[in-house]
Amino acid sequence: MHRVRRTLLCIVAIAMVIGPALVGAAQEGAEPHEASLMDLFWPVVNFAIMCGVLYYFLKAPLAGYLKDRSETIRRDLVEAAALKSTATAQLEDIDRKLKALPGEIDNLRARGQAEIVAEEQRITQQAIAERDRLLEQARRDIDVQVRLAKRELTEHAADLSVQLAAERIASETTEEDHNRMVTRYLEQVKR
Repeated sequence: MHRVRRTLLCIVAIAMVIGPALVGAAQEGAEPHEASLMDLFWPVVNFAIMCGVLYYFLKAPLAGYLKDRSETIRRDLVEAAALKSTATAQLEDIDRKLKALPGEIDNLRARGQAEIVAEEQRITQQAIAERDRLLEQARRDIDVQVRLAKRELTEHAADLSVQLAAERIASETTEEDHNRMVTRYLEQVKR
C-alpha cells in the first residue's frame, strides 16, 4: 500500500515539475497534431492526480465503511439463521401440539365424563344422607309430638277421671258421709 502511495506521489510531483515545461515546448514548435496529443496529456494527468488524491483520502473511510458493512451483513446473516432455527423449532413444536391435540381432547372428554359420574354419585350420596337426616329428624319430632300428645291425653284423662270421680262422689255422698270424712281428716291432722 505504501509503495502505491509513494509511486503516485512521485508521478504527481514529476508531472507538476515537467508538465509546464512540456506545455511551453509544445506550443512553440509543435505541429498541430502533436499539440493535440499534448493537450490530451494534461487532462489525463489531472485525472490521475485526482484519482490518486481521492484514493489517498478516501481509502481509510471507504475501507472502514466496507468492513463495518461486511460485519453488519455477517451479523444479520447469523441472526437470520438463528431466527430461522428458532422459527423452525417453534413450528415443529406447534405441529407436535396440533398432532397431540385430538388425543388431549379425548382425554379431557373422558376425564370430564368421569368427573360428571363422580359428581352425580357424590350428589346422590349427599341427597340420600340429607334425606336420611331429615327422616330421622322427622321421626324424632314425631316421637316428641307423640309423647307430648300422650302426656296431654293422660293429663286430660286424669282430669276427666278426677272430674268424673268428683261428680260421682258428690252424687253418691250423703251429708253423713261428708261429716264422717271431715271428722276422719281432722283426726289424722291432729295426729
